[in-house]
Amino acid sequence: MPERRPTGTRLRVWQREALAKYETEPRKDFLLTATPGAGKTTFALSLAVGLFSRRVIDRLIVVAPTDHLRSQWAEAAERFGIALAPNLGNSVGPVPSDLHGYVTTYAQVAGKPTLHAARATTRRSLVILDEIHHAGDGLSWGEAVEHAFADAGRRVCLTGTPFRTRIGERIPFVRYEPDGQGGLVSTADFSYGYADALRDHVVRPVVFAAYTGVSRWRNSAGEVIAASLTDAGTKSTEQAAWRTALDPKGDWVPHVIAAMDERLTQLRRSGMPDAAGLVLASDQEDARAYASIVQRVTGEKPYLILSDDPKASSKIAEFGAGGPRIAVCVRMVSEGVDVPRAACLAWLTSYRTPLFFAQAVGRVVRSRGRHESATVFLPAVRPLLALAAELEDERNHVLPPPAGPSDSLELADELTEEQPEQAESALLQEWQALEAEAQFAHVLHGGRAVTPDAGPPAVDGEEDFLGLPGLLSPEQTAALLAQRDGELRKRATQSRRVEADQQPEQPAEPAGAAVGSWRAAADLRREVNRLVSVLAARTGVPHAALHAQIRAAVPGPASASASLEVLESRREYLMGRL
Repeated sequence: MPERRPTGTRLRVWQREALAKYETEPRKDFLLTATPGAGKTTFALSLAVGLFSRRVIDRLIVVAPTDHLRSQWAEAAERFGIALAPNLGNSVGPVPSDLHGYVTTYAQVAGKPTLHAARATTRRSLVILDEIHHAGDGLSWGEAVEHAFADAGRRVCLTGTPFRTRIGERIPFVRYEPDGQGGLVSTADFSYGYADALRDHVVRPVVFAAYTGVSRWRNSAGEVIAASLTDAGTKSTEQAAWRTALDPKGDWVPHVIAAMDERLTQLRRSGMPDAAGLVLASDQEDARAYASIVQRVTGEKPYLILSDDPKASSKIAEFGAGGPRIAVCVRMVSEGVDVPRAACLAWLTSYRTPLFFAQAVGRVVRSRGRHESATVFLPAVRPLLALAAELEDERNHVLPPPAGPSDSLELADELTEEQPEQAESALLQEWQALEAEAQFAHVLHGGRAVTPDAGPPAVDGEEDFLGLPGLLSPEQTAALLAQRDGELRKRATQSRRVEADQQPEQPAEPAGAAVGSWRAAADLRREVNRLVSVLAARTGVPHAALHAQIRAAVPGPASASASLEVLESRREYLMGRL
């Protein structure tokens, strides 16, 4: 067995408290829930060092969700003087005697649970189950993990995200208690939430910048439908408007990427010279298209990180170390991956589960200094705004009671949320994206939407863009973002026109007149919204109330689907009030 060396690692207060809790209340299983970026790996390896030093254990086994995280765990363990094999396959029998243990994945354990059971019992072992919620992703994984490590001497389960599994599937080695409503709730031995980490300056404060805009699509009946992301009405309309906004051929995506690029520029000028951003796509096709848009808008080729790329892990490592300031990916950096320089996230995906949202936001909140903050750019749709507002809530894994007949709709929604790509398939078969435009909606702060109703911000100069945490009020931040919105729209539109000029001329669509009408209506709609903002600043009347007054004075549908004539009348009405 190799000789262990002192780590010299300085532990945070919560990590010392968690270690003390483990030592004073010894148990076979210990569940730690800590917000992403808080330092779960450091806690677990510090615990292992102590157990090795007291000769309580002879072997360490780490189970991670992905192959990339195997290497990350092995590298982290090496800094603690623990030698772990990151690539010990199922075809190899005994663990080499010159190692302290190995790192495997849940998939590998499921492939040969008996082998891992033998490895865990031939020596006194500590098993660290990283992101233990993955053992609830399916009965096969959960059963395999339970079979493999049921007889291990000690188990530590880690998670940084709210548990969410299907009804009836318990996560092995997690303690459940009745919730008083016929269901069960998980009980953590130590919890350290985002609010705690924010208070201790362990994570960065997050600014959520929500972008709305009008989407236009054609349904299965050939009808052209227009709707705003924030005023979609029904869930199906909201999904169609959301998916249309994410279409690479529209203007919504370039606009948001331009906003993130500007934010990165400001971060780099104000004390974070290596600031980087992540763009999350729904699938590989969109990811490739978004990478082209990033290059077109920013003039810099981004990292494109795809799961089927054999160089994906090395690209993540390169991106973490420096290089291009934007990476486009699908799910490769959604969980556990450590990229401390990533401070901005563009949520250009239709995923909307609490699990994935917390994982993704966790990639940009890891703090390196009190002067740093994180910004998440996202569609202003209800599911995502609700998740952002709940970020500071501490949630346990809940197993609800069996659903009765009256709960069928709730169950359907639950399953739909777990697999959004399947839920949208039927919708997308009857959907054809035509156009989408982006417009800054509001900043989410403390669970509330802050709009730029208060007029221009009381700051000047680009050095104040979003400021440092605590220097600008949420209202000022919203006003600054709104001020720059028009410039970003021009930038995104110009980049698209340059690309169009470089493409061979295509035959005109039969609906050319309709497209021209749509663009004219979009310009009028922006003018109406601008006038509403001016009037709101002068009168103090909220935007929503002003829009209601306008619709009463000039009857017709909401602006998202109003005709040119109605929009012109509303513009004249507003001009008369100013």
